[in-house]
Amino acid sequence: MGLTFKQKFNKKYGFKLNEPHSLKEIADITGYKYSGIKTIFEKGEGAFENNRQSVRPNMNKQQWAYARVYASVSPGSKANKIDKSHLKKK
Repeated sequence: MGLTFKQKFNKKYGFKLNEPHSLKEIADITGYKYSGIKTIFEKGEGAFENNRQSVRPNMNKQQWAYARVYASVSPGSKANKIDKSHLKKK
């Protein structure tokens, strides 16, 4: 299995592969506005609630939402294409 988007993020920015980050830290590290990162997180929470069949087993709502954020800040990902309108540089 390949790296998760969180692991790719951490590798790109020089952190330990499984190191967690707050939404504010992700915004500060990437240079994107916090408000956009928070919007993407909330969309992830909504997707968790409204599209349960696509959620991997053993994931909670916060994990699913963070996964969407990490994917969204990864250029070329499906989530980046969907959420890029929320990603504005500071």
